[in-house]
Amino acid sequence: MSVTSLKIGSIKIVGLRDGYFCLDGGAMFGVVPKVLWAKFFPADDQNRIRLGLNSLLIQTATANILVETGIGDSLSDKHQKYYSLEREPDLLANLEAVGIKPEDIDFVINTHLHFDHCGGNTQRVGENKYLPTFPRAKYIIQRGEYNYALAPSLRDKVSYLEMTFKPLAEQGNLQLVEGRYFVTPEVEVIPVPGHTRHHQCVKVQKGGQVLFFLGDLVPTRAHVGLSYVMSYDLYPLETITNKQEIFEKGIEEDWIFAFNHDPDYYFGKIYKENQRFHFRPL
Repeated sequence: MSVTSLKIGSIKIVGLRDGYFCLDGGAMFGVVPKVLWAKFFPADDQNRIRLGLNSLLIQTATANILVETGIGDSLSDKHQKYYSLEREPDLLANLEAVGIKPEDIDFVINTHLHFDHCGGNTQRVGENKYLPTFPRAKYIIQRGEYNYALAPSLRDKVSYLEMTFKPLAEQGNLQLVEGRYFVTPEVEVIPVPGHTRHHQCVKVQKGGQVLFFLGDLVPTRAHVGLSYVMSYDLYPLETITNKQEIFEKGIEEDWIFAFNHDPDYYFGKIYKENQRFHFRPL
């Protein structure tokens, strides 16, 4: 059975989910042939694979921190069908199930601003009117990522939806950071480029233990292999280099890793065998 919660020292971490969606398997695995990636995730008749919209709730002594907000209500009916979106129960329902209301969240961390990571940042409250879903929270986003999201390239413009992040600035909930930044003494965001230039991961450290949330650096357990890199990545060679460095460090220090899009596992460990990296569930 997949582990859904754990402790890093005295910090409780809960894996939550905003549901599931489907993306093209070839796009998710880049140059890796289908005969290899399909062993992990069999494709449907449209060559799509089912992925999780995973989030973490990090509960320290002083703060409730939410990492990623899923897709939320950001997609039109047409695009919900296109991605075969399933959101029952959604992220807010899962938070409620563990006793957390939207106003209980102190910080929200987005690894980056693609709609499947920040779509739940805001909620529609009227015709073309959106407000922060977590009204008391400061949303921690890299300044470079935010600026890029305001004027993305034609290649990835479709991935950025302004109503998921611009209202944060308008309502005073946005907290832009530059580089490594401690949200609390135990929770740090760390820029790890590859998927986007200013993508950030999240490190939780307490009592000699470490959990590292990978975001879209390593979206699923199948992407642990160094060559398993998404076609969506803007800087794939940096993805490979950063994966290797983080895995080596994580193996040396026995880190727990958390996955953003794995449909089955929130957490796992990485080990190395015959010069290859492999996933092991907790």
